[in-house]
Amino acid sequence: MSRRVAREYAIQFLFSMDFNRTDDTDSQLEEFLQHKEEFRYDEEALLNKSSKEYAVEIIKGTIQHLDEVDNLIDFHTVGWKKDRIAKVDLAILRLAIYEIVFTNEVPDSVAANEAIELAKKYSTDESGSFVNGVLGKVIRGKGEQEV
Repeated sequence: MSRRVAREYAIQFLFSMDFNRTDDTDSQLEEFLQHKEEFRYDEEALLNKSSKEYAVEIIKGTIQHLDEVDNLIDFHTVGWKKDRIAKVDLAILRLAIYEIVFTNEVPDSVAANEAIELAKKYSTDESGSFVNGVLGKVIRGKGEQEV
C-alpha cells in the first residue's frame, strides 16, 4: 500500500507543477511534502520513510525525463494534443511512463495497473480506459521507439 500512496503523492505533485512552474523544483517538492505531512487528512495516506524516498525518487525521475516522457505521450496519443488531455490524466501518464520506461523496479503491468487505478480514483469514468490504452501502446512499443 505504501508505494500506491507514494504514487498518489507523485501525481499530486506532478499535477501541481503544470500550474506552478518554477526552476526550483527541489524547494517546491520540499514544500509540498512538508505541507502533506502537516495537513494530513487521512491516516492511510501517511508515508513511511521508504515510501517518502520512493515518492521523491519517482517525482525527480519523472521531471528529469519529462521531455522524453512527453515525446512518448505525443507518439502514442495520435490525434490528441497534449493540451487536450486532462491534467490529472497527464500527470498519471507521465509517472507511469517514467516507471515503465526508465526504471526496472516495478513490472510494467504493475505500473500500468496502478496508473489505471489512480485514473479511476482521481479522474473521469473514461480515464481508466484512456490511460490503459496509452500505456498498453507504450509497453508494446517499448524498445522499438526512440526516446
